Amino acid sequence: MKDLGSFRYFLGIEVVTSPTGYFLSQTKYACDILSHANLTDDKIVDTSLELHAKFSAFDGVPLEDPTLYRELVGCLVYLTVTCPNISYVVHILSQFVYAPCSTHWATLLCTLRYLCGTLLHCLLLSASSDLTLRAYANADWAGDISDRKSTSVLCAFLGDSLISWKSKKQSVVAHSTAEAEYRAMAHATFKIVWVRWLLSDMDVSFSDPTPLYYDNQSAIQIAYNSLFYKRTKHVEIDCHFVK
Repeated sequence: MKDLGSFRYFLGIEVVTSPTGYFLSQTKYACDILSHANLTDDKIVDTSLELHAKFSAFDGVPLEDPTLYRELVGCLVYLTVTCPNISYVVHILSQFVYAPCSTHWATLLCTLRYLCGTLLHCLLLSASSDLTLRAYANADWAGDISDRKSTSVLCAFLGDSLISWKSKKQSVVAHSTAEAEYRAMAHATFKIVWVRWLLSDMDVSFSDPTPLYYDNQSAIQIAYNSLFYKRTKHVEIDCHFVK
């Protein structure tokens, strides 16, 4: 065994230590992605995805050679380890790797140009924040115009540090907004339980419940209601799980 010095670089993740905490980034990896995409200009955009943008498998003209598209999307998937701000758009682009079209390629280029302007952004793991766990969740009801499935999103904070985030399409088609929102709440509850178990293995114990923040009143009322009516029977399993 030998001492390799301070922890600075591991599997493409750069680590900078300061009294404030740890700064995690993948600047070099992101630059390699831009170089692989042959983006030589300095044009940048303010957002990786247009507001209310919807995509299907038949948008535009199919690409003659989708190899580069697949390689770049695969690289972006790993980049989300320290870049939660592109998690949703990468989730969208990943759905069309089997047969990408010109519209998907244009969105991919827009995402890469967004990366050009955020290369120096870092993920901070604060050294001074408390160990209070909290989570936020939301859902986009029937957002996918191809199969009308909803997308669940969540993020979890330990004190001031963002430690977990996810954007995932739901496995079934929701009949209502309340159902889609409540399934997203169930996914967030599962993540909270998993993070609490993980932290307990690190001797971090919690005496208080973990707050889950949500903005849909229907889903909140279902969670508080101990009676299951016919209209909520299809989410009864999720109701039991959250409780």
